[in-house]
Amino acid sequence: MTLSLFDQFMSPTLLGIPLILLALTLPWTLLPAATSRLLSSRMVTTQSWLIGQITRQLLLPLSPAGHKWAIIFASLMVYLITLNLLGLLPYTFTPTTQLSLNLGLAFPLWLATVLIGLRNQPTHALGHLLPEGTPTPLIPILIIIETISLFIRPLALGVRLTANLTAGHLLMQLIATASFVLLPLMPVVALTTTALLFLLTLLEIAVAMIQAYVFVLLLSLYLQENT
Repeated sequence: MTLSLFDQFMSPTLLGIPLILLALTLPWTLLPAATSRLLSSRMVTTQSWLIGQITRQLLLPLSPAGHKWAIIFASLMVYLITLNLLGLLPYTFTPTTQLSLNLGLAFPLWLATVLIGLRNQPTHALGHLLPEGTPTPLIPILIIIETISLFIRPLALGVRLTANLTAGHLLMQLIATASFVLLPLMPVVALTTTALLFLLTLLEIAVAMIQAYVFVLLLSLYLQENT
C-alpha cells in the first residue's frame, strides 16, 4: 500500500483513540515554571524576559483597555511556538497543520474582539463597514464587501498558519526522500540535497516562530480597531 505525502498530517491514533489531545497537552509540560525561590533559574529568567519583550511590542499600539489581553496573547504565542517547533522533530505530529484546530483558536478570539468593539464603541465599530465619503450608489456594495472581509478574517488566520506549516513539512519530506533515493546512485548530489535539507530545516524553525508571532500580531491589530 502506497502512503500519501499528506498522511503525515493525519491525527495519530492508538487503539482507536486520537492522540491529538496528548499532542495539545504535552507542550505545557515542557515549559519551565516559575518557583517560589528568591532567584529563578537561567531558563526561567530568559523565558520571562523574552515573553515580556515580545508582549510589550504587541501591546505597544494598543490603548490601555487592550492591555488586559496581555496574558492571552503571551500564552497563545508561546503555545503556538512550542507546538510548531515540536512538529519538526522526527516521529511527531504537528496539531497546527490541522485547519480545524487553527480555526478553533482564531474564531473565538476574533469574535471576542468584534464583540468588544460593538459593546464599547458600536458607532465606531460599525463605521468600519462604510468608509467616509462613499458615493451613495456604492454604499450597499461597499457594506457587503466590508462585511465579507470582516467575516473572512478568522478564516485567513487559520489558513495562513495551516498553509505555511503544511507547505514546509511537505517540502522537507520531498527533499529528504530525494536524498535517501539518490544516496546509492549519486552520493555527491545526495550530499548536496542533504545540505539543502539542513538549510530548509533552519528556515522552518524560523517559520514556526514567525507564524506564531504573526497569528498573535494580527489578533492584536483586530483588537486595536475595536478598543
